[in-house]
Amino acid sequence: MRRRVRGGEAFERLVEEHYDDVLAYCRRHAPSWVEAPDLAQESFLRFVRSGRVSREGKSAAYLFAIARNLCIDAARKRQVLADPLDADVPDRSSGADPAEALVGSEVGALVEALDPALREVVELRFDQGLKVGEIAEVLGVSRFAVSRRLNRALAELRRGLEGKDNV
Repeated sequence: MRRRVRGGEAFERLVEEHYDDVLAYCRRHAPSWVEAPDLAQESFLRFVRSGRVSREGKSAAYLFAIARNLCIDAARKRQVLADPLDADVPDRSSGADPAEALVGSEVGALVEALDPALREVVELRFDQGLKVGEIAEVLGVSRFAVSRRLNRALAELRRGLEGKDNV
């Protein structure tokens, strides 16, 4: 069931709920830090121009799919690979930001060392909190493929941590 986006209130709520996450994603995947805010804004414009809001809980997945495609297109235009940038995840709790805890840590270094496809699944699952089905929608792959990538990424992270303990 889909419904049309109407009025500024619905758009304001959408931006308020998801802008920081979409911007953080674009900062990690855009060809340059400077382009990330423009790509995030373009993601929302394209979302609204589509005239649809997917079923409850699906808006974030649709926004990330748009942002992902825009980042890929921007990288292609510049003919450079989109290098991951430092995490810029908003603080959602009264405690410490989990993304900040990874910066400069062993786990953060291991995540950065992952293959880009595996790293992206880990970021979408744990940084953005998307479910397997939503990640599949963002990446345009099956739920099985997402589960397989996530399991492989977690196994590589586990091996990396176990290797650090043995040193």
